[in-house]
Amino acid sequence: MKDDAAEIFTLDEVAAYLKVGKRTVYRLAAAKKIPAFKVGGTWRFQRQEIDQWITEQTERGRQGREG
Repeated sequence: MKDDAAEIFTLDEVAAYLKVGKRTVYRLAAAKKIPAFKVGGTWRFQRQEIDQWITEQTERGRQGREG
């Protein structure tokens, strides 16, 4: 049985998952604004960390609107 939480995404897969351009994901990763790591010079992303990042961004957005 495969553990989805441990799934590793490529840059292309994260871009599709977030419905944004590849260049956007690359810039976020390079600026350390999204959890990522490099394998052989290419960016990789752990699904569990991306899901947590989405949750954090959502919370941050809600806090900004409440003020």
